[in-house]
Amino acid sequence: MALGSMALLAVVVAMAAAAGGPPRVGQPAPDFVLKDQNGREVRLSDFRGKKSVVLAFYIRAFTPG
Repeated sequence: MALGSMALLAVVVAMAAAAGGPPRVGQPAPDFVLKDQNGREVRLSDFRGKKSVVLAFYIRAFTPG
């Protein structure tokens, strides 16, 4: 399931700001909702305890440069 890296980064940054800072090492990631490649909403919490989730950030993904 591919999630847009830039959209994910924006969500994480916004949630970190709202929560008073980024999560600390060892804390669970904050829950968020994004659309998958088929337009369906997917929550991070949908996978909690069921599957491993890897978030990959690409510095130039989805940019003109």
